[in-house]
This record gives sequence, C-alpha cells and structure tokens, in this order.
Amino acid sequence: MTRFRFFAAFLVLIVLALGGAGAAYVWFTGAVVAPGPLQTATTVVIVPGSGVPTISRQLADAGVIAYPLMFELETRRLGHARALKAGEYRFEPGVSTDTAIAKIVRRDVVVRFVTIPEGLVVADIRGILSAAEFLSGDITAKIADGDLLPETYRYERGDARDAVVARMKSARTSVLNELWDKRASGLPLRSPEEALVLASIVEKETGLAAERPHVASVFINRLRKGMRLQSDPTVIYGLAPDTGTIDRSLRRADLEAPSAYNTYVIDALPPSPICNPGRAALAAVLAPMQSDDLYFVADGSGGHVFATSLDQHNRNVARWRELQKHSP
Repeated sequence: MTRFRFFAAFLVLIVLALGGAGAAYVWFTGAVVAPGPLQTATTVVIVPGSGVPTISRQLADAGVIAYPLMFELETRRLGHARALKAGEYRFEPGVSTDTAIAKIVRRDVVVRFVTIPEGLVVADIRGILSAAEFLSGDITAKIADGDLLPETYRYERGDARDAVVARMKSARTSVLNELWDKRASGLPLRSPEEALVLASIVEKETGLAAERPHVASVFINRLRKGMRLQSDPTVIYGLAPDTGTIDRSLRRADLEAPSAYNTYVIDALPPSPICNPGRAALAAVLAPMQSDDLYFVADGSGGHVFATSLDQHNRNVARWRELQKHSP
C-alpha cells in the first residue's frame, strides 16, 4: 500500500505543480501511453476471479508497469474494470499501460501448439500429449486407433488433455464425413469406417505424399477383384497392436500365422485401423488414382515401383532384393 500512497501523493503534487486538474489530465493521458519499465519480455498468468487491484499489483511486481494506481485509474476510466480476462499473457519490453490493458481486455493470451504426426498409434499420441507443456490432467477418455486426426492443435496453458483429445476426435469425424460425402463413385468400401481402415494401411505403407493415391489405387483394385491385400504393416500391427512396430524383419511364419490383422491370410479389410491416418491418406483412399496396378514394392530410394501383373512384380522384387544385397 505504501507504493499506492506514494503515487497518489505524487499525482497531487503534479496537480499543484502544473496548476490544475486539466494539466494533470494531460500529463496522465500521456503517461499511460508512454513506454513502460519492462526491460525483457515476461509472462504473467492472471488467475480467474482476479480483480483490477490484484491484476495491477501483479503486473507491477512483474515489472510490466511502474504504477499500479495508474493502471487501475485508466482501466476504470475506460470502463474495463469488469472486462479484464484471466489467462497467460506475454508482455514485450517497454509495453505501455494502455497496451497492457488492451491485451488483457481482448484476451491476447499465449498460444501453444502440439503436433501429432500421421501414422502413430494411440500409445504414441498419449506420450506426446503427456509431454506437452502446460496441458493439465491425465487422459481419461477411451481412445482407439483411428479415433484421432493427426494435425497441429492449438491450446492454452491449463487446457485439459481430455479436451484436446475430444477436439482430435471431433476433427477426425468431421474430416472423414466430409471426404466420404465427396468420395469417388464405385469404390468397394461400404462405410466411412472401412475407408478409415484402408487409409490407415495406406498411411503405413508409404511416407511419400505423392504416392498415397497410387498406393490406395492398388488396394482398391485388389478389393474389387477379391484379392487379399497382403500388407506387411497389418501383419506387424497384429503382432504388436500396442506399439505398431516390431524390432525385427517379418518372417514367413508371421505371414502365415492366423490373425484378424494378417491380410496375407484374411480375405478382406482388418477389423479396425492399424494407426491414426491423416487427412491426406483418407483423401487418397476416397479419391484414388486411376490405375490397373495390383502390386508395389520398395524401389530403394524411399518410394515404390508398381506393377499390373505378378510376373512384372516378381521382377521388381528381384531388383529390390539385389539392391538390399549391395546396400551398406
């Protein structure tokens, strides 16, 4: 309170020295727009329920403003006493009193982002959200692979992890429904859920964005012909659904083992997604490239080479194996 009394007395002296209230008003209106004392950028967290006196003292303690009473007087003069909002605020060096008030009134808070890459399983996404700075609470919502849309999500300090998960679920539903409504005609997919399963396979088969529609066309062609998908990532998921990865190469026994996710054995799509596919993989499945291809294999440069016949595919596989022999 000593600081308040000092500043009040200081204002009185200003009034007397300048010869009246008019001169004091001119000084005051100039002071609230003048650069403040802050030397380096700082962050202040205003908790819900904070009143003008509390906020003004908090800003003064943080070095954002020099005179709490000036902040209070200007806030009330502008009619913003009830308009100051809770949140986390970053103030730049030299910020003036009026700029600080305006920032808090319009709730110009610090915004953070968390990025979820495409193709992760739920366990990986849980790990990313758990490590995200300043999110609150544990993830209690039930999540299955395919429920969430990989994307970059905006959040604020104190937002609940469950709330971010809910937004990711909602985004996945919206995007899937949007793309399903615009899907190409004649696709051998009976529901958006089947499209989601196939998109998860496409997502795991290629990391090249330009290849997704081509890879999708191979699987669409196979479904149309009643051929098994024969996708290695589905076999891996069946072996390790919690992580979606194994620390060894697939063996012949793996490809022959009975499993609901072994597309070398089953005649249709797996029962559920094998990862969380992104928008591009969903779009590729629902608007695939037009092709007659039924096979693909790695080409040694990060992409794949495609084939319309088994003979052609076997030659491509032989070349791939030769490349593997000579690779370091």
